[in-house]
Amino acid sequence: MGQDAFMESLSSMAGIFLCKIYFLLIGVCSGLKVTVPSHTVHGIRGQALYLPVHYGFHTPASDIQIIWLFERSHTMPKYLLGSVNESVVPDLEYQHKFTMMPPNASLLINPLQFSDEGNYIVKVNIQGNGTLSSSQKIQVTVDDPVMKPVVQFYPASGAVEYVGNITLTCQVAGGTRLVYQWRKNGKPVCINSSHSLSPENNTLWIAPVTKEDVGNYSCLVSNPVSEMESDIIMPTIYYGPYGLQVNSDKGLKVGEVFTVDLGEAILFDCSADSYPPNTYSWIQRSDNTTHVIQHGPRLEVASEKVAQKTTDYMCCAYNNITGKRDETHFTIIITSVGLEKLAQKGKSLSPLASITGISLFLIISMCLLFLWKKYQPYKAIRQKLRSRSESEYRKAQTFSGHEDALGDFGIYEFVTFPDASGVPRMPTRSAPASDGVTGHDFLGTIYEVIQHIPAQQQVNRE
Repeated sequence: MGQDAFMESLSSMAGIFLCKIYFLLIGVCSGLKVTVPSHTVHGIRGQALYLPVHYGFHTPASDIQIIWLFERSHTMPKYLLGSVNESVVPDLEYQHKFTMMPPNASLLINPLQFSDEGNYIVKVNIQGNGTLSSSQKIQVTVDDPVMKPVVQFYPASGAVEYVGNITLTCQVAGGTRLVYQWRKNGKPVCINSSHSLSPENNTLWIAPVTKEDVGNYSCLVSNPVSEMESDIIMPTIYYGPYGLQVNSDKGLKVGEVFTVDLGEAILFDCSADSYPPNTYSWIQRSDNTTHVIQHGPRLEVASEKVAQKTTDYMCCAYNNITGKRDETHFTIIITSVGLEKLAQKGKSLSPLASITGISLFLIISMCLLFLWKKYQPYKAIRQKLRSRSESEYRKAQTFSGHEDALGDFGIYEFVTFPDASGVPRMPTRSAPASDGVTGHDFLGTIYEVIQHIPAQQQVNRE
């Protein structure tokens, strides 16, 4: 039992010892806790800097001691000031620079200088049944605010695309720990094979320049306490012409052909992307020859003054800085019919009107085809003749009227052929008709003349 009690007592003492070491470091075992909003605080030289500190504990305390220390890299900490309860004891060397109002442990530094940059250590001791301690460290940086940067570019006269280079420099009159960022049209510059930066990023080289490098450039400079952006500049870059095209205020354009009504005056506009602006020339081609008719970006053509109904034109664009040129061809067709108006009317037709017209055309075509098939006279005659037997043809002969007159005596009968509707018509007797089958049919009836020969006459002929 004595050995067990000894071991228990040793274990308890070890726990107390470890706890004391732990709360001396971070003050957790005791319930004392010191906190700071940020372990890094950025200050501006010449202004005051406030270091807020909060602490709390849960044990009775007779005395509260607060100590502030200052240290730089590779140096021993220096005592700045301290307090016991509400009595402050400053270091006489810094008594006019540092201020504390206990029991508040926060520290005010005024004014802040570059020499004040370093680590500030605050330590809080609580005297009660025992001594409790906790501390925190705050890193302070001191900077001058950034002044507005100025951007310059070289050469000031500009550069020709694919030939020249441009250098942009960003200059700042004041500020510390500067960070440079180049921006184009409000966004960070994308670095590619033609872009390069200096080690501090305050210089941007573009070699060679292209049309894509045209834009508004600025330089954004920042440090831990401020940031400033330069005014926008636009380096001079010569390029073009690109995308040459001709447009008109009137007429119907299909590809490179303009159709114009006779009597209309049409205005053509020639444009291309280029800097500086191009010089334009209008050329007319006629009789295998060409000649310049006008200079400038616009050309007015009066259709009634054009000798030919089809005329070829050409617009030429020339950049006198880049030395490049481009040209586009087009044709004007003069017509007396308002093709443009017809095209507009055709576009205005609704799909329902088109479908209605096609449907009416199909219905009328089918009706005409039906009537044609229904009232074919020759087809009716052919069907009638095919339905008779050979004996009927012998009894009923057809005469043309040119035979012997003696043989024309007899009884004749007009036989009607029923029409396609199948309604029979009354037979009519009459004198001999002309040719065997006639087409006189005012009532839509087809007649055939048949001679009836008496039996006695037929015997005599035989």
